[in-house]
Amino acid sequence: MLTKIEEMYFRCKGGLLPSVSALLYCHLSYLGGLGLILSLHPVLMVIGTFALAHGMVIASYLIHECGHNTLFKSPRHNALLGSMLNWLTGGCYGTFKDLREKHMQHHVDNADVVEFDYRSYLARHPIQRKFVEVLEWLYVPAIELLMHAVLIFAPFIFREKKDQRLRTAQIILVRFSLLVMLFVYSPLAYLCYLIAYIIFLTILRFMDALQHNYDIIIGFDNDAELVKYRGDRDYEQAHTFSNPVSIKHPWLNLITLNFGYHNAHHSRPTTPWHELPKLHGALYGAQYESRLPFVIPFRKQLASFHKSRVARVMGDDREGRGNLFAHRLQSGSAVGASGVSFLTPF
Repeated sequence: MLTKIEEMYFRCKGGLLPSVSALLYCHLSYLGGLGLILSLHPVLMVIGTFALAHGMVIASYLIHECGHNTLFKSPRHNALLGSMLNWLTGGCYGTFKDLREKHMQHHVDNADVVEFDYRSYLARHPIQRKFVEVLEWLYVPAIELLMHAVLIFAPFIFREKKDQRLRTAQIILVRFSLLVMLFVYSPLAYLCYLIAYIIFLTILRFMDALQHNYDIIIGFDNDAELVKYRGDRDYEQAHTFSNPVSIKHPWLNLITLNFGYHNAHHSRPTTPWHELPKLHGALYGAQYESRLPFVIPFRKQLASFHKSRVARVMGDDREGRGNLFAHRLQSGSAVGASGVSFLTPF
């Protein structure tokens, strides 16, 4: 019976068990963590905060899978699940359709195209920039919080999204009402939720920051820039980097649903998350993994993330040219990018 269900609904053979397991874990971690912080028991609240955060992390990477239609055969089923999971991540203010289209553009155009250029905004507002840099120095993901705030108000900012205003207003009403109810129930439980959300955003931006040194293109009016590297597979692989949690212990990469095998993902974007380690080994030779120049050792990831946390606010455009970024990655001094999450499609 399970085999029949898998053949009918799931895109890949052998996909039922890992997909359902990830979904169950995601919901148990999120709902269980929420229950623990509502218990108001100090120890259970700490455990619940981390469980809640990781539930949101897995939800976000399952959304990524839905965007690539790797879970189900039907795009409609992938879109439905992706939209539902986005309520757990707080990214539901934007539509799944926008999220998917923006992420597909990232793959097709081999660039990070943004409608809201936070760097230019901060350059024009030095006091706000300083405030953001102080928060980032304190390891608060200020840029990601800013981008998620823009996501909430995007239909009221961008003319192209004005048809989403009623939908977004309704979602704001529902989610903010739930947050107010949580605060009234217990300010401490509300604080635990906020901490969990910050941990979640930090994990996502840690993974995003060093995976590419693509050009960042503002808006959609520069067609020459948009098509410059479109479909160029050599450029794509040369500007893509893999940041696994562990090379010696591959099971640890399940923490981010194997999202760190990023070169393999960009090589075949329709490969489901549970097949990425096998694909990585087939493409690049798993026995030589530690010697591959595009695989970043975890300690170097941590070093770059720590050293460049303030510089990353404005970025370093020089890293998009030549081998500077690759050399910096291997020395643990890369700057990387902020505000490029697939959850904020603008």
